[in-house]
Amino acid sequence: MANPIIVEKVIKAPAAKVWAALTDEAQMRKWYFDVSAFKPEVGFEFTFEGRNKDMVYHHLCRVTEVVPLQRLSYSWRYQGYPGDSLVTIELFDEGDATRVKLTHTGLETFPDTPNRDFARENFEMGWNAIIGKNLPAFVE
Repeated sequence: MANPIIVEKVIKAPAAKVWAALTDEAQMRKWYFDVSAFKPEVGFEFTFEGRNKDMVYHHLCRVTEVVPLQRLSYSWRYQGYPGDSLVTIELFDEGDATRVKLTHTGLETFPDTPNRDFARENFEMGWNAIIGKNLPAFVE
């Protein structure tokens, strides 16, 4: 298995507020992606679109683990492309703050397309923006 992407950020908000941002469908749409629907329940499937220039990628996800206020995992695939990865978000209570740790494994299973949309550096840039900037800006 290739090296996973790991992004950690301490956010100045209680774990309950961060968890709600990660699992409440209406809140997710404000800072994350425009998800089709979302429930923090194992087996729940959701989709969203991601764009890069003129390409639209349909993300197909399925919740695989839920430990309220602590851990959320879901599969991450793309319609029409091989590959299957896993996103895990863990929350660690640090008093008046929460340490968020995102781990994305399985990126090596995605194809190496001519436009390099599935390149590791794109995921790194995306997750650093999502966890490092968008989530704190939304909950702090």
